[in-house]
Amino acid sequence: MKTTNKTLLALMALTVAGILALGNNALAKSDYKEGSVSNGGSISGVVNLKGDPPPPIMEDLGKGKNSEFCSTHPDAKDGIRPRVKVKAHDGKLEGAVVLIENITEGKAWEYKGQNFDFKTCDIFPKIAVVRKTEKKEMPKDFVNVSITNEDPNILHNPHGYAVKGANRKTLFNKPLPSKGDVADVTKNLKRLKDDHFFLQCDQHNYMEADARVVWNPYYAITGADGTFKLTNVPAGKYKVTAWHPYVGEVTQEVTVSGGADAAQNFELAVK
Repeated sequence: MKTTNKTLLALMALTVAGILALGNNALAKSDYKEGSVSNGGSISGVVNLKGDPPPPIMEDLGKGKNSEFCSTHPDAKDGIRPRVKVKAHDGKLEGAVVLIENITEGKAWEYKGQNFDFKTCDIFPKIAVVRKTEKKEMPKDFVNVSITNEDPNILHNPHGYAVKGANRKTLFNKPLPSKGDVADVTKNLKRLKDDHFFLQCDQHNYMEADARVVWNPYYAITGADGTFKLTNVPAGKYKVTAWHPYVGEVTQEVTVSGGADAAQNFELAVK
């Protein structure tokens, strides 16, 4: 009987700890407070890729709609366009999103909204960030995410998804029949509770883009050299994640001192 009681107490303690952890996580994500940062530090480094990136997908544009126009894409040759999902140069990963997970207050947002251009049967940018905010935090006229059709006489059909593991949930599906048409999907993204946003064209399903959902302004996307820098970070200990939609993610603990740079590299491995 004593063993059973001890087991129950242990389970109760674990449950309480789990609830507290969830509560802290929810606080960090939904209650970020903008302010001024005195003597802030920074986090900088490189995101490395272990292993060779997968080969590009050789897309035969002749098998899809609007093949003649879509073949005008600058990367297309003889109706074939290579689609690169993972870009790396000398082991340095391009397009990785680096973000602080557990920060509740700090610098002001600089995010002005994200527009995705549908152009030459492709989507730009390929990897981005999308801000997740509560309704009360967002001005009435603030456009969080928009999509623009830049192609003349081509029907595009942006289809947005929330992604969790292997599961996708539709957030919106809006046709853009003409050049210059814009879809403001800000309201549709209020249901986006997951960390991964995926965008595709239903008319040309090889058109794809991905975005990481961010809950605070401490994020960066690595360039061709794999480097990143998070600036004006209050002194403290943080969980920092490096994420790529087709490689995975890794989280490391980083300590930032006032006025100093904390060097931290990350390594993601090809599966």
